[in-house]
Amino acid sequence: MAGTLGLTAYRALMRRGEATLPKRDVPRPSGELLWVHCGTPDDFIAVQDLALRQMSSREGLCVLITFAEEPRSSLRDLAAEYRGVILDVLPSEHPDSVTAFLDHWQPDCCLWTWGGLRPNLVIATSDRDVPLLLVNADAHGFDRQRDRWLPDVTRALLPRFAAVMARTPEAARRLTQLGLNRDDIALTAPLSAGSQALPCNETDITELAAACVGRPIWFANGVQQDELQTVLAAHRQALRLSHRLLLILRPAGRTAIALAHEQARAREFRTLSWDDGQFPDETTQVLITEDLADVGLFYRMAPVSFLGGSLVAGELGCDPLEAAALGSAVLYGPRVGQYLQSYSRLANAGAARIINDSSALGTAVTRLVAPDQAALMAHAGWEVISEGAALSDRITDLVQDTLDTQAGMG
Repeated sequence: MAGTLGLTAYRALMRRGEATLPKRDVPRPSGELLWVHCGTPDDFIAVQDLALRQMSSREGLCVLITFAEEPRSSLRDLAAEYRGVILDVLPSEHPDSVTAFLDHWQPDCCLWTWGGLRPNLVIATSDRDVPLLLVNADAHGFDRQRDRWLPDVTRALLPRFAAVMARTPEAARRLTQLGLNRDDIALTAPLSAGSQALPCNETDITELAAACVGRPIWFANGVQQDELQTVLAAHRQALRLSHRLLLILRPAGRTAIALAHEQARAREFRTLSWDDGQFPDETTQVLITEDLADVGLFYRMAPVSFLGGSLVAGELGCDPLEAAALGSAVLYGPRVGQYLQSYSRLANAGAARIINDSSALGTAVTRLVAPDQAALMAHAGWEVISEGAALSDRITDLVQDTLDTQAGMG
C-alpha cells in the first residue's frame, strides 16, 4: 500500500529512536492466538469478557490482551484467574521492537478496541497478513495531537482493518473525516461486559431448594476478614423482621473460613458447613462455605447478594455481573476498584444498591428478600446483562469466521 508524506516522516522519526526489546518470560502458547488490544484500562473488564467468549467458542484458542502501558497489578490478578489469557504491553514504535513483538506472539488475528492506533505496529501486522478488526472506536481515540497534525497517517492505517465498528455517531463521523466510507463503518453500542452464567450442579440446586423451601435467602460472597462482623451484624438485624431468613456466607481466603465459623458461633447463630456435605434444616441460620465452584448455585438460590471486597480498600472484590446474570439483586460497598463501571451500570439501572455499614446492609436485605422487590431488581439486572450481548455476539461471529478463514489458508 502506498505511503504518504506524513506517514513516511513518522516512520523515519520512529526509526531514529532506540529500540526497546523487553524480555518476555511467557512463551507463545501452541495453537491459535487471538490478540486483543485494550485501548484504555477502564475497558479491561469488557475486553476480558469478550476474550473469554472467544475462548469458550473455540477449543484451544488463547488470547493475548495488550495495553499501551504497564497494566495495574489488579488487572494482572484478574487475568491470572483464567488459563489461556495473557497480558502484555505494546512495543515501542521502533521497527525492531515491533518485529520482536510480532515474531514472539505470531497472532492469528488482531482485535483492536477503541483508538490510539500505532502506525508501525498496524502496518507490520497487516503486512504479515494478520487480519485486523477495529471495534468500539470512539471519537476521542482519533483526536490526539498526531491525528490532528498528521491526519494522513491515520488515513493510511484505517483501510488496513477488515471491519470497523464505531460506538457513537460522533466516532463514525470522525472516521469518515479520516477517509473511511460511511458504508464501511458499523455503528454499534459501546462494548460492555455481560457475564456468562456461572455453572451449577443441577442435583444440588434441586436438593438445596427442597431443604430451604419457603425460606428467604441472601448470599454474602467473597467476604473479607474485615467485613465479617458487618455481614453478621446485618444478618442479626434482618432476622428480627424475617425470622426464617438464611444467610449463605462465603468468606474470601482460607484464613477467613475458620474466623467466619468462630464469629458466627460467638454471635450465637446456628451454623452449618456446606463443604461438609450438609444441607440446612429449618433451624439453620448461617450456611458457611468456601467453595468457589458453587457460587453459581448460591446466586441462583438467593434473590439478593452482598458482594464482598467492596467495604475494604485494596481487595480484588467480586464481579457484580455474575450475580446479575443469575437473577440476584446486588448490594455493595463504596470500594469496588476495577469493577466500578459494572457496578455503575447496574446501579444506574436499579439492579444494585450501595451500602456503607451493617445497619444499611441489614435494612436493604430485609427489603429486598421480598419477592416483588427482588424481581424488579433482577429484571433490571438482566436488561443490563442483555444490552451488550448483541454486540458481543456480533464480534464473536466476526472473530470466529476470521479465524476459520485463516485456518483454511494455513
